[in-house]
Amino acid sequence: MNNNVNQSRIFLACCVALIVTAMTFAIRAGILGQLSTDFGLTDTQLGWINAMAFLGFPVATMLGGLLYNIMGAKKLMFVAFGCHLLGLVLTIFADGFILLLLSSFFVGFANGSVEAGANPLIAEMYKNNKTTMLNKFHVWFPGGIVIGALCSNFMSGLDLGWQAQIAIMILPTLIYGWLMFGQAFPKEDEVLTSTAENIKALMSPLFIFMIICMTLTATAELGTQQWVGRILGSTDANPMLILAMTTGLMAVGRFFAGPLVHAINPVGVLLASSIVATIGLYMLSIASGGLIYVSAMVFALGVTYFWPTMIGFVSEYLPRTGALGMSLMGGAGMFAVSMWNPVIGGWIDAGRTAAEKTGLTGAEADIYAGQVTLSNLTIFPAVLIVCFIGLYFFTKKQNKSEAEAETA
Repeated sequence: MNNNVNQSRIFLACCVALIVTAMTFAIRAGILGQLSTDFGLTDTQLGWINAMAFLGFPVATMLGGLLYNIMGAKKLMFVAFGCHLLGLVLTIFADGFILLLLSSFFVGFANGSVEAGANPLIAEMYKNNKTTMLNKFHVWFPGGIVIGALCSNFMSGLDLGWQAQIAIMILPTLIYGWLMFGQAFPKEDEVLTSTAENIKALMSPLFIFMIICMTLTATAELGTQQWVGRILGSTDANPMLILAMTTGLMAVGRFFAGPLVHAINPVGVLLASSIVATIGLYMLSIASGGLIYVSAMVFALGVTYFWPTMIGFVSEYLPRTGALGMSLMGGAGMFAVSMWNPVIGGWIDAGRTAAEKTGLTGAEADIYAGQVTLSNLTIFPAVLIVCFIGLYFFTKKQNKSEAEAETA
């Protein structure tokens, strides 16, 4: 490690960049109604605007992973900085649907560049503590969502326009750019750093298995969170309060992830998480009144460690995949969420139609549709329980073989 590298400053820059990433999710969700009114957009057009942000993310992670060994983390993080600034400014001055599409893509590309640059950078800086530090880094995704949601609610209460809500994100963007400016970044010094070696390692059955699991963990977490307002909007619970409460709990859980990871290892964390997430989603599917909040907290505890621990597992157990492997994991997760979103919406529509056929109307039909949808979402973590039990025995056998080989 280069002695001139200020690890704490660079780590802080990565965390602030992730806060900006999360704020874009929260604030954009909060201003969709205003965009629809100001520009006369249909729900379909709003859907395309959101889709461009989701598309930009996996495009950036895939390109960033492939080019990481050539560009390095510093250039990727400055690409994120430039695209965040460009995307936010273009959004503020957008005059219609086309420019909103373009600006959303740039913001999504910036978000994906943060994921592609920061994850391998942190794994390189903290070689002996990868999963713990990746969890601490990913504290700021739920943390940033809380910050963004609070900013949006506060500014909306003051009748400030959507442009002001977008502009507020320029401040943390400038802060993480300043934190990086003029700083020396660590040099990648792992034995296997060639992109050709990384691509070859992607063919590992274990990596393919983890990619499949990532699509399930990401959908269980982000798919549920994105629809929580729609699913629980007709209940007595406050959806925004639930979102703030669950993401806040996740932030705290990730910050203190170190002792848990060291106690039961990454695979144990993933297995325990899938069990708790399944219980939480099932509770949500049958809960009413105050129990909805309790169920939401159980669900939040379940999904807290999914994303960073999946990436940490790849870094620790599949190091030959390098930065490309970590980037593709993040991209696969976000791509899966974008693909499952229309399906989840279809479950809600189908549930409402079924409820109306039985004579339920209005809020009662919506509640029934929400319960059916949550019940369907329970399938994702339930499947993961089986997957991670298998992974537990596989890694246990692998570790035993490696130990025997060392003592032979």
